[in-house]
Amino acid sequence: MRKLRHNEIERLSPDAFRDLPKHPIKAVIEDVRSIHNVGSMFRTADAAAIEQLILCGITGTPENRMIHKTALGAEETVNWTHQGSSVDAIRILRESGYCIAALEITDTPTRVSDLAIAQFPLALIVGNEVGGLKHESIAEADVAIEIPQYGTKQSFNVAVAFGIAIMGIVDRYRELHSVA
Repeated sequence: MRKLRHNEIERLSPDAFRDLPKHPIKAVIEDVRSIHNVGSMFRTADAAAIEQLILCGITGTPENRMIHKTALGAEETVNWTHQGSSVDAIRILRESGYCIAALEITDTPTRVSDLAIAQFPLALIVGNEVGGLKHESIAEADVAIEIPQYGTKQSFNVAVAFGIAIMGIVDRYRELHSVA
């Protein structure tokens, strides 16, 4: 097996990516402090080809030039918007037919592999690095996504958790819809 070099990997142009059908998944990013975490989430959103990032509260936006350090251009390809209130964003998504999934530790966890076809389109809400999601946001959720952990720590970095969850959700959607 030969390792491919960066310039040997076929990539879509930004214009072709914008025209590509997206997975029916949006993410509400609630009060994430680190612009580097936000940039990483943009990069993951691009890789997963999800519909949109909705940046809420204090979450930084691509107007902050520092986002490029970790987004590496994904801030130019991923559809995004900023909304002051995550609860308002969640309610709008619900009214648009999205199932609301909280990425949070709760007493009623659901594994990504247990998501059903009726739970798409899906909006994943992700919270602050320290405090997680606000109680009001959790109360709006239809389901809480759990990422199993087997060590001594009870949480991941928010950008890492987002990546694990989004890629798992995209895989589950593709499995349920028989997309190769």
